[in-house]
Amino acid sequence: MAAPTPRSASRLLLLCAAAVLSQGGSGSLQGFPDYSFSEPSLMMDNVSVVEGEVATISCRVINNDGSVIQLLNPNRQTIYFRDYRPLKDNRFQLVNFSSSELRVSLSNVSLNDEGNYFCQLYTDPPLEEIITVTVLVPPQTLVINTQKDTATEGEEIELNCTAMGGKPAADIRWLKGNKELKGESFIRPMEEKMSLVTSRVSLTVSREDDGVAVVCLVDHPAVQDLQIQQKLSVQYKPRVLLSVSYPQGLTREGESLQLMCTVMGKPTPEKIQWLRLEDNLPENAILSGANLLINNLSKTDNGTYRCEASNSVGTSWADYVLYVYDPPTTFPPPTTTTITTTTNTILMIIADSQAAEEVPMTVDHAVIGGVVAVVVFAMLCLLIILGRYFARHKGTYFTHEAKGADDAADADTAIINAEGGQNNSEEKKEYFI
Repeated sequence: MAAPTPRSASRLLLLCAAAVLSQGGSGSLQGFPDYSFSEPSLMMDNVSVVEGEVATISCRVINNDGSVIQLLNPNRQTIYFRDYRPLKDNRFQLVNFSSSELRVSLSNVSLNDEGNYFCQLYTDPPLEEIITVTVLVPPQTLVINTQKDTATEGEEIELNCTAMGGKPAADIRWLKGNKELKGESFIRPMEEKMSLVTSRVSLTVSREDDGVAVVCLVDHPAVQDLQIQQKLSVQYKPRVLLSVSYPQGLTREGESLQLMCTVMGKPTPEKIQWLRLEDNLPENAILSGANLLINNLSKTDNGTYRCEASNSVGTSWADYVLYVYDPPTTFPPPTTTTITTTTNTILMIIADSQAAEEVPMTVDHAVIGGVVAVVVFAMLCLLIILGRYFARHKGTYFTHEAKGADDAADADTAIINAEGGQNNSEEKKEYFI
């Protein structure tokens, strides 16, 4: 049997001391310090690094008993033994060495550096842990294309986005404005563990999509904010809008009317024309570009007027229905004030309104009829009152004159023989006075 080495003997002695302490409960062995024994262990983290950058590989030791630490590459060649580097690769540099850590940097990482690295601690038996180094490669090329450069409103188009040379395979997303589109991706393996990814999206375009950017966005651990965009070009038939320049109210006989026709379309409409649906345009109509002017309106100009525009996509129009009203009615200023109080007040109101507007006033026929009715009614009432008054006084006169005249031979005798005699005659005289 081989004799134990000093390291083995010391470890055996420590194990015995720990066993005695565990059996004896509290207290300590005479001649030995009071502490608990822990086995050494290794801790490390896997590394992901972008191609061309620097990777840091670290071996950490817990409860090191003075054993030697070393780091080996995927081919099990020693990179560092303690703080000594036997491997002739200047890309490896010592960052930190102590009894608890061996930290090494690897610069200008390539795909050939990817693999499992070994961290060893020379205990009895030796401890070993694996550190996995993963090399990431960003996509080298990002391309977006469409089936056609220009689409027509209502048409479905297809866009393709390709990310070449990424490791791992890229994840492609689509955005249109703030809205995310759902695409379909295809992955094709390439050499050296890289991939070619193509994503396809389909959408139906409208006139609102013209000039809007569709973005192909790549999600990849080796790169941030990698994207490319394609602006949509959409053709659509014209959109026609009509507005009235003047007048800003009713269209009356003798006035002028101007209509403005605003047209938007892609491509630009090459033909804009004015039509009158019921008949030809009036002789007094004047065309000025996209505007229509009708002077000296009359009721024969009534009808539906249409502005029509056309381009290679289609034809659109907008209609305006014209109705010509009677010309405004005007009243001269009042020339007399000898009418009754009610009529005079009405005329003053009309005159004041005319002065305030400083233009001939247009009065509704119903208002005029009402004013005339009031005046006629007032005059009729006055005539009735006067007629009743004169009729009453005339009847009284005839009654007194006739009394006593039936039995008299002449007028003098009738006066003398009237009721009441001379006294009544005097009363008559006083009454008439």
